[in-house]
Amino acid sequence: MCLAVPAEVKSIDGVMANVDFGGVTRTANISLVDAKVGDFVIVHAGYAIQILDREEAEKTLELFREMLELGDAGD
Repeated sequence: MCLAVPAEVKSIDGVMANVDFGGVTRTANISLVDAKVGDFVIVHAGYAIQILDREEAEKTLELFREMLELGDAGD
C-alpha cells in the first residue's frame, strides 16, 4: 500500500524543503511542484507530488490524528 501525506512547506533550499507533517518535520524534494513557503503539499516517498489547498490538508491531517488516537485506544 502506498501512502501520501499532506505537509506544510516551512522553508525551501533549492529543490529541497523542510516540511511539517503536523508536528513532525522532515525534508522533501519539491522539484515536481511549484511550491512556496506556507503551501501544503502531498508527500510520497520523499517527494512532494501535488500542492493541496489548506482546508483539505487540515481535514486530512485531522483524520490521521483521529486514526492514531483510535490505534492508541486499543493498546
